[in-house]
Amino acid sequence: MTGLPLTLDLQAPIDAALARLREGSGAHCLSDHSFSNLYLFREVHSYRFLPGEWPCISGLAYDGSRHLMPLFEPAAAPRDVWAELLQGHGHVYPVAARHADGLPTGLFEISDSRDDADYLFAASDFVDYPGRALAKKRNLLRQFHAAHVPHAEPFSDELAEAARQVLRGWMAQKEKNPGEADEAACLEAIALHARFGLEGFVYFAEGQPMGFVLAQELQPGVFVMRFAKGLDSHAGLYPFMFQHFCREFARPVAWLNFEQDLGIAGFRRSKLSYQPRALLSKFRLRLRA
Repeated sequence: MTGLPLTLDLQAPIDAALARLREGSGAHCLSDHSFSNLYLFREVHSYRFLPGEWPCISGLAYDGSRHLMPLFEPAAAPRDVWAELLQGHGHVYPVAARHADGLPTGLFEISDSRDDADYLFAASDFVDYPGRALAKKRNLLRQFHAAHVPHAEPFSDELAEAARQVLRGWMAQKEKNPGEADEAACLEAIALHARFGLEGFVYFAEGQPMGFVLAQELQPGVFVMRFAKGLDSHAGLYPFMFQHFCREFARPVAWLNFEQDLGIAGFRRSKLSYQPRALLSKFRLRLRA
């Protein structure tokens, strides 16, 4: 297999390139454009780093197709460069809308899938869950506070075992076997949270950990919710955790990105229930003949 395996030694150059792609994107930055996301899911997607004048990440999409993630603005490379880069790859992915808009006319066939789109939420909607559409979340919050006296502590190395305890409970309640779902990535995120700039809280009730969130700030005030795990035995826990994060985080929170739903019906229902303000398309580019 060509390219280099993703290792922590590559974090600095890859993160610097992705930061340039995110710069100026505001709330519309893609959740994928972060080294931590690539590293934590490197095995699932068989990610490899292709260095050179036009550096890229090579990987496998969930449908098994091989794609390239450019670490530069796609419009910067001429056609002959793309023809060479894409040998053995079906398409370029993911490309933000603002970068797709800047492509030369006729160079690529451009498409997107609803399954890939990031869910973007205004943090203000979590603060009070306003309006009729979020009435169910307000009711769940009331039930949660009637049943529990929650306590939150900022995520730290000292709370890593508490987070792992929650993850074990979450896996058991979901009837997942070891290594299934996103367990491996979540365990690494807990261990490497400080290195990757993952921040959040661990939540306790009756002296026992019941949930945690780990988010990453991709642009000022714009946070992608990388991991949110809670015990289903605590009804209303998720609305509480998201509200608490938006209200109590140490820096201002303006937007939350809940990433994509992968076309999984349960994920889609859950994310839609919080009333997203926008779905951020991730475009696929195929070089025209």
